[in-house]
Amino acid sequence: MASNAITTIAQMMETLPETLQNQIVEHLREYIAEQQDELRWENTFNNTQDQLVKAARRAKQEIAEGKAEPMDLDRL
Repeated sequence: MASNAITTIAQMMETLPETLQNQIVEHLREYIAEQQDELRWENTFNNTQDQLVKAARRAKQEIAEGKAEPMDLDRL
């Protein structure tokens, strides 16, 4: 069953010439793909939060223990 939003879009699209409908569909495909990428990135980020926190704590501990050295940007 289509949501109200999809039904509204379909009704709006029906009033347009087919060539314009095709352009809009292509634009929507690209937009939806970008949104899906964003969702995947968000999920990946949220699923790694604990690991990031642990890594930051470990880095702070190593700095406090004198085990860390400044990053040499010329070596990158």
